[in-house]
Amino acid sequence: MVESRYIVEIEDLRKNYGSTRCWRGSHNSHGLALDGVTLNMARGKIIGLLGPNGSGKSTLLKSIAGLVKPSAGRVLVDGEPPSVRTKDKVAYLPEIDHLYSWMTVKEILDFMASFYSSWQQERAWELLEFMNLQGEKKVRNLSKGMRARLKLVISLARNVPLVLLDEPLSGIDPPSRARILESLVFQYREGDQTIVLSTHEVTEAETIFEDVIFLHEGKVKLYDSAENLRARHGCSIQDLWEEVYG
Repeated sequence: MVESRYIVEIEDLRKNYGSTRCWRGSHNSHGLALDGVTLNMARGKIIGLLGPNGSGKSTLLKSIAGLVKPSAGRVLVDGEPPSVRTKDKVAYLPEIDHLYSWMTVKEILDFMASFYSSWQQERAWELLEFMNLQGEKKVRNLSKGMRARLKLVISLARNVPLVLLDEPLSGIDPPSRARILESLVFQYREGDQTIVLSTHEVTEAETIFEDVIFLHEGKVKLYDSAENLRARHGCSIQDLWEEVYG
């Protein structure tokens, strides 16, 4: 079987939460978080996933990770529908803080090592050092920026072809944002691993984007290489963001 050049293939994806559900910043009263999304994500790329609150970014990432069941349409991860099998190929970092505050940093890593077969302990310790994190520190004593760094270590320490990052830079101090972006480039396996980064911090992050997806009200507004988007519109990705959503 010939391996597809795409790690993620999505066709006419729809997710309707129902009229009783609403989410922050959404203007869609019918609960339609994704409205006919069709796109393919190439292997070995760093992809920016952009859009305001309520545009469907988190729902799209959860659909790929297999945490949300679509109302209609199709999602394939490495040629298969999201399942237990594909979860071994995907590292997903949620926007919410999911760390156990009573654990030390080392205990968090040991816990993850027992949980994931794809875990690489040596890489985890390299990332801890790169992020200036100390193993004996209690999670509850870490700053918000340090907790964000630890969350990213947990995602990047897994040897998987697809990494999904939901707002890893949100509310984080500039030095931590810079360190997180540096670590993405430091650990990125070019041509072999795909990283999808959802963020509002476009100015800082756009330097590492190879492809960019703009979502708006559950639909794909724009999707192309960052280079093509800049050339076609004659501006930066940040300026294009302001043009699309301003």
